[in-house]
Amino acid sequence: MTALSILPGPPNAPELPPATLGVLGGGQLGRMFVHAAQALGYETVVLDPDPDSPAGRVAHAQICADYRDPVALRQLAERAQAITTEFENVPAESLAELARMRPVAPAAQAVAIAQDRIREKAHFARCAAASGIAPAPYAVIEHEADLDAVRGDLLPGILKTARLGYDGKGQAQITARAELAAAWQRFKRAPCVLEQRLPLAAECSVIVARGRDGQAVSLPVQRNLHRGGILAVTEVYAGNVSASITKQANDATLAIAHELDYVGVLCVEFFVLADGRLIVNEMAPRPHNSGHYTVDACDLSQFDLQVRTLAGLPLTQPRQHSAAVMLNLMGELWFDAPSSLNPTPRTPPWQQVLQLPGAHLHLYGKRQARPGRKMGHLTFTAPDAQQALAQARAAAQLLGIAPF
Repeated sequence: MTALSILPGPPNAPELPPATLGVLGGGQLGRMFVHAAQALGYETVVLDPDPDSPAGRVAHAQICADYRDPVALRQLAERAQAITTEFENVPAESLAELARMRPVAPAAQAVAIAQDRIREKAHFARCAAASGIAPAPYAVIEHEADLDAVRGDLLPGILKTARLGYDGKGQAQITARAELAAAWQRFKRAPCVLEQRLPLAAECSVIVARGRDGQAVSLPVQRNLHRGGILAVTEVYAGNVSASITKQANDATLAIAHELDYVGVLCVEFFVLADGRLIVNEMAPRPHNSGHYTVDACDLSQFDLQVRTLAGLPLTQPRQHSAAVMLNLMGELWFDAPSSLNPTPRTPPWQQVLQLPGAHLHLYGKRQARPGRKMGHLTFTAPDAQQALAQARAAAQLLGIAPF
């Protein structure tokens, strides 16, 4: 018997079922990718260090190891014919190593840019020449001298660590130069960006899927509400944002994807300013929380698109068939008083919630609820925005979610 030769196949040859698709990361995004792949008849394998990961429990197989483990990476390449990732903080060098053996989407270079705000801002600035949509004015803080060089018009601002910041982590509000120096010290003098704080009217995001051949399709623009830096509500229906913002956001997202020669699903988040201008904020090289509504409201979900781009299958333009409002379900909902010293967990009132028309409950299979942890999401679909919003607000009241 000859040893298995692990080499990428022809670059545009599709991987058809029942091939095995692999994913780095065992969280909820990996779990939903696995479900979408299995619906098409693919086998699935997950690499995650947690033996009880949500995605690992539903996949055909899980490799329980660190993302940098060379033996585990080779095992993944031996089992899977194509490999993706479910979160941007997977080591980019691991994706590069896998790409020497199998097709990998997204590419390590794109993930590396998304992992570093300094590189990400520079990429957005380059793309602004084509799209006209730039990031907020910013300065790079890497050395002591950079603090003194910060322009006065960048304050008040937001200091963000260049790496490992998500869901509002690694950020500090800055109003004066003295606060800037103190915050940088708290961040252990790590590389940071200081963004000018701008008056916001709204937030939105766009999800695109781009294939190996450069063909790209996009999902409807999502209007988002964040609380404490974490997505709370997404609304997607006709008129949720203006036609002008829709075109600008779509064009900018496509420019960002094309400039990267991106393959896979990409989400780009934007700020709509009080004066009507659009500012690009950040990107996620994967499916995104704001796109979860697509599972219930579109004929192709963001996870279906992830499978298609990874396997080299045809991309068709997704169609939204229902107005949708999505609520993030955080761990606080499992406690009557989550701030107490010994909070007692409870089961949220799912029976009452599911009596509401158009309710689609998705729980991620996480064993333990805790404040700040994403436990699931709840999407309401309806023929029009008014009905979807009414049911979502009724559910929020039942669950104890703040009004929106």
